[in-house]
Amino acid sequence: MQEAVKFKNLGFIGYEDAWKYQEELLQENVAKKTAARNTNSIANTKHNLIICQHTPVYTLGKSGNINNVLLSEQQLAEQNIEFFNTNRGGDITYHGPGQIVAYPIFDLEKFYTDIGKYLRNLEEVVMLTLADYSIIGERSIGETGVWIDPQIKGSERKICAIGVRCSRWITMHGFALNVNTNLNYFNNIVPCGIVNKKVTSIEQELQKQINEDEVIEKIKNNFKKVFDIYYE
Repeated sequence: MQEAVKFKNLGFIGYEDAWKYQEELLQENVAKKTAARNTNSIANTKHNLIICQHTPVYTLGKSGNINNVLLSEQQLAEQNIEFFNTNRGGDITYHGPGQIVAYPIFDLEKFYTDIGKYLRNLEEVVMLTLADYSIIGERSIGETGVWIDPQIKGSERKICAIGVRCSRWITMHGFALNVNTNLNYFNNIVPCGIVNKKVTSIEQELQKQINEDEVIEKIKNNFKKVFDIYYE
């Protein structure tokens, strides 16, 4: 049976505000699970898919290394770039204009209780979206995310970063797909803590500006295919 998902495009939103909104949705679902367990009933949890873009910000995952941020606090302030320690997995990454961010707040108990499978399915959504633009996105062994030419040494370039959190099988955070992103921002960090590998975007690969609303629609449709959902 297909699961219903509430879709919301928040447009441009500060990273902290989006984070707080995700936490609210997650905690609402966790509370429903707790109440259901106490009454031996089925939890009426709700799935949400949030799409947005952020103003320039670097975020460091809970297992990340602060040394992968190559700017001082003063330099970050001078360049109007925010910085947050966050509670997702992964290391340092950049979010900013021209990058489409997807935050699924899903109850995985209604899909499958397998974080590895969930991460691979997020990658699949991105790879299908890239295929819509005739770009071959691939997985890189041992590295979460979506890559171009991951097996060609010296040509590996990451086009999508993924980092998630899961509490009581409720997910938050998600993926960040570089569409028309200013890639110069990645020069100030060691992206995802991975040295000697490049970062790219759909614009960079195709050498033309991309309609971001069109990309969002493709992402929505590919979530439907991969997760077998429908939108309320």
